[in-house]
Amino acid sequence: MDFVMLTGVGLLTGVTTVLFGFGGGFVAVPVVVGADAALGGDAMRVATATSALVMVVNAAFATAVTPRRVLLALRGSGRLLVLLAAGASVGALATRLAPADVASWAFIAYVGLTITDLLLRPGFLRPYAPVEAASDDAPRPLSAFLGAPIGAVAAFLGVGGSVMTVPAMRRAGHTMRVATALANPLTLAIALPATAVSLGVAAVPAATDARVHLVGLIDVRAAGALLLGALPVIAVLRRRPPRIPDRVHAWAYVGLLGVVTVAMLFLA
Repeated sequence: MDFVMLTGVGLLTGVTTVLFGFGGGFVAVPVVVGADAALGGDAMRVATATSALVMVVNAAFATAVTPRRVLLALRGSGRLLVLLAAGASVGALATRLAPADVASWAFIAYVGLTITDLLLRPGFLRPYAPVEAASDDAPRPLSAFLGAPIGAVAAFLGVGGSVMTVPAMRRAGHTMRVATALANPLTLAIALPATAVSLGVAAVPAATDARVHLVGLIDVRAAGALLLGALPVIAVLRRRPPRIPDRVHAWAYVGLLGVVTVAMLFLA
């Protein structure tokens, strides 16, 4: 039943990867925490590691099928990508050393603060300028100095960074469609080193008794189920993307963050 449930959730992660640039992290973390609750305090560590692997595959696939003219917006962002990866390595190591409850409550607090910021501060729901004025072909890039902190926080929480990069690109004048598409290659830069760190960590001792199959800290069964559901959805939605009004798209982004926060509060 867990495998069927996780595959169903994988369908949702495919939708969030394409529509919101999440790569699966925000949806996968609370679900894997619930599925691996038998691991006790280590469930959050396993969830963030498993989420990182899911994001690597989802974000890589979504990036591969994104139109080249959109990806060209990241031209010249090599320093940003390197700093994202460096920050992610530090964040992934930190989450292995921090008490389990710290990561869980930090996840809830960060998402809650992000929702508050998006609702109250202009630039996301209420753009500074009409979003139609933003150019899909020549968007303003993110500042490279944001790379290290975004990578560290994203890897520590297992969320991929889109909750920071999408609002930042939105406030730079991008439409939601472009901001969420560009979030996937940025997520890949974060998730790759985070996954590598997770694979190199010793498995959780309680995993044998709980019948959870781990490679390092990654629950391979959960990751496989999530990807089984996600990848076909990504392929379909990238080929035939739904037409969503920009303002509705932005509100849906905030709403999904709210749903994930409530889910984590129940599991904390």
